Amino acid sequence: MSERHWIPVRGADGRHSRQAHADLPDGTYEREMSKEGFFGPAAFLHHPRPPTGWTRFEGPLRPRAFDLSALNAAPASPWEAGVILSNAKVEVRFWKLAAAMPALARNADGDQLLFVHTGAGELFCDFGRLAFRAGDYVYLPRGTMWRLAPAGAASLLTIQCTNGHFTLPDRGLLGPHAFFDPALLELPSMDEAFRAHQAEPGEVVVEVKKRGEVSRITYPYNPLDAVGWHGDLAPARINVADLRPVTSHRYHLPPSVHTTFLGERFVVCTFCPRPFETDPGALKVPFFHNNDDYDEVLFYHAGDFFSRDHISAGAMTLHPSGFTHGPHPKALKNMLVQPKPATDEYAVMIDTRDPLEVGAAAEAVENRAYVDSWKAPA
Repeated sequence: MSERHWIPVRGADGRHSRQAHADLPDGTYEREMSKEGFFGPAAFLHHPRPPTGWTRFEGPLRPRAFDLSALNAAPASPWEAGVILSNAKVEVRFWKLAAAMPALARNADGDQLLFVHTGAGELFCDFGRLAFRAGDYVYLPRGTMWRLAPAGAASLLTIQCTNGHFTLPDRGLLGPHAFFDPALLELPSMDEAFRAHQAEPGEVVVEVKKRGEVSRITYPYNPLDAVGWHGDLAPARINVADLRPVTSHRYHLPPSVHTTFLGERFVVCTFCPRPFETDPGALKVPFFHNNDDYDEVLFYHAGDFFSRDHISAGAMTLHPSGFTHGPHPKALKNMLVQPKPATDEYAVMIDTRDPLEVGAAAEAVENRAYVDSWKAPA
C-alpha cells in the first residue's frame, strides 16, 4: 500500500450534506477540495454563492481557452503542426491535413495517440491498413512508421506520451469490460489495399522525430513492406461511439470514471452522451472543485457542452492546477430545470500531473475573455 501523506481526520461542522454531491442544503453551492485528483481524501465545503463569482482574475492561474479550429495551417507532416500544450511527459498538437502525407512519419520520442476531430480516410503503417473516421482514437506504438491518406480535409488532435507508453486503465471492481470491451479495439489488416500501397513505385521518405528534432531517411522503395507480424504490440483504433459511459442515477460521478487511456503522469478521458442523474437530490452538473494536483485540459469534439457556455466544437480549455472552477452560470440554471434527459457531447479530457506550457500556436487563437465567462449575466 502507498504511504499516506495526510492526517486521517473525519469531521463536520455547520450546515452540510452527509453525501457528497447530493442533497445540498438549500441555497448552497458545494466545493470539493481534494488530493490525488478525485481519489484521495477530500473536504466538501458549502457556500452561499458560487465559488467562481470573481469580478477580476489576474495572474498566470487564469483559465484559458483556445479556438483550435481557427488554426489555418495544414502541414503535410505531423511534426510541423503547432504545439498547443506540453510538458516533459506529454505533447499535444492540433494538426490539419489537406491531402495524403507524402512521407512516412515515425515517432521515436514516445507512443502517439491520434484523435480524429474531422475527416475520414486510411492509415497505412508497418502492420497494415486501418480505416479511420471522425471520433476515432488511433493508438500508434513508439517506433511505428505510418502515413495518413484522408479522403478529404481532416483535422486531428495528437497526444504524445513522451518517453513512455499508453496503457488501458484498471477498471477495478467494474471489471475489464466496463466503458469498452478491449475486443472492440480494431487492428490494421494486411489486405489487398495495403499490398497495393506497398507496391507503389518511387522513393519514400521517413520523417523520424527524436528529442524534438526531425531526421529524414530516404528509401528507394516503400519501407512499409512487412508481409506478416505477430505479438502483443500493434496500432489499434476505437471510436467514441463504441464507448459506454459508467453512470449512476443517484450520484454525479467524477470525470476520472471516464478514463480511456493512461500515460505516464497523465490520463486521457472521454466524455460521451449519458443520461442525467434522476435522483431529485443529486447534482446534475460537474461540481465546483479545487484540483490542485492536476492541470485539466478539455478538447470539445461535438455536441452541446452542457457545463460550458460560449464553447464550440474545436475549442480547447486549460484549467491550471491551483484555482477553483466549475460549471458556468447557464449550466447551474439548467440544473434546476433540466430540459433534456441526457447529455449530448463528445469531448477529450487530458489531466496532467505536471504543469503544462502553452505553445505559440495556442496563444495565437486564445479567447482571452474566457476567464469572464463565469460571471453572472448582468
